[in-house]
Amino acid sequence: MKQTLATCALLLISLTHEAQSEEISCITTAWKLIGANHKVCVQAFDDPKVQGVTCHISQARTGGISGTLGVAEDPSQFSIACRQVGPIIINGKLPEQETAFSEDTSILFKETRVTRLFDAKRNTLVYVAISRKLIEGAPANSISTVPILPWTGH
Repeated sequence: MKQTLATCALLLISLTHEAQSEEISCITTAWKLIGANHKVCVQAFDDPKVQGVTCHISQARTGGISGTLGVAEDPSQFSIACRQVGPIIINGKLPEQETAFSEDTSILFKETRVTRLFDAKRNTLVYVAISRKLIEGAPANSISTVPILPWTGH
């Protein structure tokens, strides 16, 4: 039974193609007397299906007591920049639209999601960051594009 559960867990992990982020650093935007400061944090993630593309996303994070306890709802304020960092190698066929990264930004069903679009006509990858809630989405968004070009090592 334990082996079956372990096999199922490994299968689920292998089916998940969304990237894992790496926190680069945070910058304090407002000092709080009690609890964590308000800040903007920058994370990096590599596209799990497109080798050679890295995205950096900055997000506002709420401090104070609720932020320290992990129950604050972070504002829908973010920016994204994606760049070619090596030879672009596409693992499999890319769909027109696919989630490349998502992260919960609230205990109450809010998430930041990065969707990769493929503009075949222009041979360009388009990354769109949005904020989503279970019931109501926020119109905040940010976009970055990466043309698929030969890598020259620069």
